[in-house]
Parts: sequence; structure tokens; C-alpha cells
Amino acid sequence: MTRFSNGYGYQRPNFGGVTKDLFKENPVLKWLLLVNVGIWIMVAFANLFLWLYKSPGTNLLVRWLSVPADWTELIRRPWTVVTYMFLHERFWHLFFNVWMLWFGGMIFTRFLSQKQLALTYGLGGLVGALFFVLAYNLFPVFETVKNTAVAMGASASVLAILVAAATYKPDYGLNLLLFGQLKFKWLAIAFVVIDLLSISAENPGGHIAHLGGAVFGFVYGLILRKSLGQPSEPKRKRRKPKMEYTPYEEIHDEPQVPRSDEEYNHQKAERERDVDAILDKIAKDGYASLTAEEKEFLFKNSR
Repeated sequence: MTRFSNGYGYQRPNFGGVTKDLFKENPVLKWLLLVNVGIWIMVAFANLFLWLYKSPGTNLLVRWLSVPADWTELIRRPWTVVTYMFLHERFWHLFFNVWMLWFGGMIFTRFLSQKQLALTYGLGGLVGALFFVLAYNLFPVFETVKNTAVAMGASASVLAILVAAATYKPDYGLNLLLFGQLKFKWLAIAFVVIDLLSISAENPGGHIAHLGGAVFGFVYGLILRKSLGQPSEPKRKRRKPKMEYTPYEEIHDEPQVPRSDEEYNHQKAERERDVDAILDKIAKDGYASLTAEEKEFLFKNSR
């Protein structure tokens, strides 16, 4: 739960405003999420139509958007190496991928750019498709099913984002509900190990594609570390306050003149009135409605 310490109690957070701000700061992440959800809705309506009319055929939309393991089919539908990474048929498949995309994307963009996020999603998905197709055409165990096998889902792209961010910033601390404080690299390693151990179980093609995304994420993360140097915590831009007040403790250029009790109390009352006005604005419109100057003023006068 988000809380604002102001000396007077806690303000109820405006989750709608927070989400709006997050999406405003992460437009690529927003569109990746929306495209995944939008295509799932289209597939769901198509499946409903097929069910209502008792059609025994496969959903044509799924067939034309999922990437096939068979080379001859892939040549006929080359666009599927891109469309498959946005395609989900089952709700829980979509839910998990969207949740992990949001989680990984938010951490990724703390240190890296929106352009790099889009690049990681796209190229991670492409490498995942390549791993899937190669595996089904190279390993004898897939010989009997390669003509009908297809892959779909954002998992390879999502794992590429997670692994790239964890490679670039391996010691980034996470507070997980069940595990407590954990370094980001251990979470990424856990996902990769799970996929490795799951290849021989259900959905081997999907897990192989995930590993392709992880390989790309690891290599790209190393490239970013080498080219950009050691990452550090992002620095917040501090703006000079434009509000009509001059805190006494911020005057450094001239000798400080002692204030009388009357002057001190007057300035203190003015600051309290400004704080109260900002708190009223938060209660009415949410924290996201504050200007940068108001947020900075509230922070300085709430310590």
C-alpha cells in the first residue's frame, strides 16, 4: 500500500493516477500490454463464434498468427515469427505473461530506455521462434509432431526482458512476498532453470522458445553492460522550486540573520498552510495531480 508521510496521518493512494503515470512514463510497455490483451480478445471472440456454430475446425486466427515448426509452413507464413509473440489463446497464459511483462518491463526501464525495451521484446521473441523451429527440425524426438506443432505466446520475449535486466543489473534488490529480499539475478536464474527442467514435460516447444529468449536477453544484457558501463540507480531530476516561499535553511549566499519568535512562527504557519493545501489536493485528485514543485515542497516539509 502506498503511503504518504505528512505528519498528519496517511492519505489514501490514487491507484488510477499511479497507473496512468506509469503508463505515461512507459509508452512502449503500455502498447506491448495493450496489443497482447487486444489480440487475446479477438481470439476469444473467434473461439466463441466457432463454439456457437459448432464448427469443428481450428480457429483460423490462431492458425495464421502462431509460428509453425514445419519449415514449409513457415515459408508460407513468414509473418508468424512476429505475430506469435503477441498471441495467446488461454486466459491464464495471457495473465501470467502480461503480469511478468509489466513486472520485468518496469524494472528494465528503471535503467534502460524505451527503445531498448522494444528491441529486447522483439528480438527476444525472434530468437525464441528460431530456437523452437530449429529444435523441432533437428531433434529426432520431435519428428512425429513437427508437421502440426505451433508456438504462441509472449513468454520468450518476456524472459528476454527479465534476463537482460538481470544481466545488466544483477544485484538489484527485490522484495518478494514469500521469499523476502532477493537479488534480481536469482529470480532470472530460477525461471531459466524451470524452463530447462520442463523441456521433457508438457509443451516442450514453448520451453525451448523461452530459452531462446533468455539466451538473447543474457547476450544483450552483457553488451549493454560493456557499452554503457556499470549501471547505477537512476537519479531523480531535482527542479528548483517555483513556489512563493524561501525556506530559511536554503539561504546560503548571505549570512543568516537570526529571526524573532514572531517571524519564525509566521513562516512556520505559512508552510503549514501550504502543506495543508497540498494534502487537500491529494485527497481530492490523488498524488499524481501534484506538480513537480508541489511534490518537492511536500517532501521537504514532511521530514
